[in-house]
Amino acid sequence: MEGDAVALATVAQTVARYGTTSLVATTVTASLDSTCQAAEGMARYIHAQRAAVPGTTTSEILGIHFEGPFISSVRRGVQPAEWIVPPSVEAFRKMLDAASGCARILTLAPELPGALELVEAARAAGLVVGLGHTNATYEQTQAAIRRGACHAVHVFNAMRPFSHRETGVLGAVLTSFEVSAEVIADGVHVDAAAIRLLLAAKGTDRVVLISDGTAATGRPDGKYHLGPLEVTVTGGVCRDAEGRLAGSTLTLDRALRNIVGLGVSVQDAVKMLTRNPARLLGLEKRKGVLAPGADADLVLLDPDLKVAGVMTRGVGLA
Repeated sequence: MEGDAVALATVAQTVARYGTTSLVATTVTASLDSTCQAAEGMARYIHAQRAAVPGTTTSEILGIHFEGPFISSVRRGVQPAEWIVPPSVEAFRKMLDAASGCARILTLAPELPGALELVEAARAAGLVVGLGHTNATYEQTQAAIRRGACHAVHVFNAMRPFSHRETGVLGAVLTSFEVSAEVIADGVHVDAAAIRLLLAAKGTDRVVLISDGTAATGRPDGKYHLGPLEVTVTGGVCRDAEGRLAGSTLTLDRALRNIVGLGVSVQDAVKMLTRNPARLLGLEKRKGVLAPGADADLVLLDPDLKVAGVMTRGVGLA
């Protein structure tokens, strides 16, 4: 949310050490002015990064994910309640302008008045529409899917729980082939049995492993900030003052090991970190694949699946 070039470069260099060669920068719910200011800073960095010849091993920021402010106050998690607003195409267009062509994903709660119109506007602008921070019913979710929502953000977290009579957003996500689903596989956010259920329902082609990483990623226990919110990391778990989970300190090399530990093959686990997110963003010809013309993004793993070397766009692994 700082949108500062130094801060963004620090993020990009830090996650590269753990094998993330590309990422999407995510906002938290904030005032429209703060969100636009952050987006403008991120967009400047992204455009400068695209124009520069890589000189260090650093992750490429592919775009911006607006996680809020069009979310449910009931399922907001630690997102600041005072900045949650009803879905607004006008406000979205201001955010889109601030992003200067770098907006990639919009998360919203489909049950809110005006959400379906916003789904259509975001899809028309070329964004992936993600279902998240939502208390939607099954029918409300299906209505958004019919309008073009095609992704589910950190599945199971900040969502109406599954019930056998009203399956809610999870019922729609788990049974809709066209919807891809993220999961935070840190062993804290989602139980192993729930991850197995997700994989059984969606298959490894439709699941994306994400970090949901915060400023505490790669850092020791202590106090950090998630947007304006002060959070505390204890034992690698990030929580707010009320004890609620507040993002993660997960790195994706650890997510890989955790998923393989559940019995998923290395090949399928790698696919969930590479090809699947690239395909979601429409970048499968240059990201997530080893092929002529694609970016030279490579991660060398040792037999324990720990990162032994990284190349980003042809730099590294000397």
